[in-house]
Amino acid sequence: MKREEKASISIMKIICVSIILILISGIGVMAVNKNLTDIKIILQNGYEMTVLTSKTKVADILEENNIILEENQKTIPDISAEITEGQNIKITDKSYSEIQIAKISEEGVETSLEQLLQSYTPITEKIVKEQVVIPYETITKNSTEQSTDTTNKVLQQGRDGLKEVTYKVKYQNDVEISKTVISEVIVRNPVNKIVQVQKVQTSRAATPRTNASGEKTETTSTPKTTTTTINGETYKITAYCSCSKCCGKTSGRTASGTKATPGRTVAAPSKFAFGTKLNIGGHIYTVEDRGGAISGNKIDVYVNSHSAALQWGVKYLPVSVAN
Repeated sequence: MKREEKASISIMKIICVSIILILISGIGVMAVNKNLTDIKIILQNGYEMTVLTSKTKVADILEENNIILEENQKTIPDISAEITEGQNIKITDKSYSEIQIAKISEEGVETSLEQLLQSYTPITEKIVKEQVVIPYETITKNSTEQSTDTTNKVLQQGRDGLKEVTYKVKYQNDVEISKTVISEVIVRNPVNKIVQVQKVQTSRAATPRTNASGEKTETTSTPKTTTTTINGETYKITAYCSCSKCCGKTSGRTASGTKATPGRTVAAPSKFAFGTKLNIGGHIYTVEDRGGAISGNKIDVYVNSHSAALQWGVKYLPVSVAN
């Protein structure tokens, strides 16, 4: 009887071991069927790690490996993308526009993706070359020895110089938002205008004298003065526009209440009343504006843009009242 019991126990042991071996084999087959793949994950700091996974979605693979993205980070390919063997997952920075779009979306603002993209259009940069006038200076030589009768003689005509300026210009939505000078190259040096202030030349014309009998006996001379008419004083002429850099406001309204207009409006010292017509270098302007720095022999001409004001530079031109 004991022998039969021992034989029964041995048979049970064999059956149990067989069942265990079958289960182990089945688990191995299931693991093989899951198609495990090697995926390389490249962190933002450059560290690379290779993981073995059965997941196919980027988000699931990161979660499986306890990798959490920060607010300003993204993955390539996208976090919701499916990935196959041989592809890498790279973690990198989001652009500024992507961060802003994400914030707006989280706040629940109702807007379209197209509107968001238009609001955060990428900034583009261009290298732009412009030729800028270098205004000549007027040098006055005084040889009158404090005489009150003087005239001006131009010894040398002035000529503006020219320089080529290279700018780095940033645009957003085709609008210029910044302009930085990279280099300047002188193309032509200016030639200064030289004016000599000298005494007025005088001559004496003979006048006959008569004696008591009416006879002409001798002559005396009387001074005859020769003068030169100068068409207006020379003023320092600069330019401005309606931007905040030029006048601290952008309304385009002048001190007289009119709307500033290129080719017409000038800011002049208070000695010129509003509405006065000025002939500046052969062009007629109207005094419609004032300025804190506009005094003495200085006038500001209104132009339509800040770049035009920079291009104008500084000029010295004759100015006279036209009316």
